[in-house]
Amino acid sequence: MTAYRAAVIGLGAMGMGMAKSLVAAGVDTAGCDISEDARAAFAAAGGRAAATPSEAAAGADAVAVVVVNARQVETVLTGPGGVLDALSPGAVVLGCATMPPDTTKDLADKVEARGGLYLDAPISGGPVKAAAGGLSVMASGSAAAFAKARPLLDAVAEKVFDLGDAPGPGSTMKMVNQLLAGVHIASAMEALALAIKCGLDPNTVFEVISASAGNSWMFENRVPHVLDGDYSPKSAVDIFIKDLGIVLDQGQRLDFPLPISQTAFDRFKEARDMGLGRQDDASVIKVYKRDGGITLPGEEET
Repeated sequence: MTAYRAAVIGLGAMGMGMAKSLVAAGVDTAGCDISEDARAAFAAAGGRAAATPSEAAAGADAVAVVVVNARQVETVLTGPGGVLDALSPGAVVLGCATMPPDTTKDLADKVEARGGLYLDAPISGGPVKAAAGGLSVMASGSAAAFAKARPLLDAVAEKVFDLGDAPGPGSTMKMVNQLLAGVHIASAMEALALAIKCGLDPNTVFEVISASAGNSWMFENRVPHVLDGDYSPKSAVDIFIKDLGIVLDQGQRLDFPLPISQTAFDRFKEARDMGLGRQDDASVIKVYKRDGGITLPGEEET
């Protein structure tokens, strides 16, 4: 029997971790990214570097597309040198980006029209879990797509949720997750900013809230970025403008009110308008610094 082969398109923080987890699991893995440095780093880790998506997909049993948005996924699949130029019949494409559910269904149709399988497979857990093979995957698709993707999923994920037998529910679940994640980040930064304005020590705030009912995964994960004064992007402000934009667009289509999501979106948009779009999403606290006159950790009193 031919050995299982995988490909990962997009070697950013999440994709690189997934690709390295596959290599560590003994899976023959090709990795593709527009960055030559990313390709070289993956090759140094034991993977096969590919210059184009079609080169990476050639001969692969499973292709994980781990890029930023729906437009990039479509380009990777259908553009010049795209995955669909080389996808083997019966191979599975895993759509791992956060996308609108309707877009996911359209892309699945294009893959299936070329004889491939499609697994709607958004991921969660961050770069640390990606590098440790400990992601959560919110997946939906046919039994055949799940079966074909199983060796890849086993290598990169701690939990795989089977959410349905067709593409769409996976992306819908990720949309709901991102609603909560974005709101939690915005509210965590608002709470920390208020605490600082009231004269509380931010390190003590983190210690107390992390052990109390007001804690959230995002508070515990993102507040240390502020305490360290480190806004290098683990996940950027622009990502949550995109993701909360998907949430709000879905609300409009359904004529469903989402006022808390709108408020969080507006905070992120203000951060982007301040030139912080590519900084870590915790930098939304700088909106409160501007408006509330607070001094953040690592800054001199003015």
